[in-house]
Amino acid sequence: MDKYYILNLDPQAVYEWDRCVLRNPMTGARPDLNAEVARMIDDHPGSYLIKINLQVEILEQDLASSPRTEQTLELPSGSSNLWKLKAKS
Repeated sequence: MDKYYILNLDPQAVYEWDRCVLRNPMTGARPDLNAEVARMIDDHPGSYLIKINLQVEILEQDLASSPRTEQTLELPSGSSNLWKLKAKS
């Protein structure tokens, strides 16, 4: 069963519990992962040794909130002459 969540990572958050937050994209609620696991075993009482297979696939990243890095583009020599020719035409 696929579930979709928004993951927010903020290492600068004041409180530790706000540094890594999963939210439902439709409601904004934080998922109750314990309840999700209980649903998988149909809420039958008892103690279980379980294995959880967690696979994360990034579908989209909000680049506006990503830390910006400066990039330098070095042009080969003579490229300024090419720019001047194109600018005149």
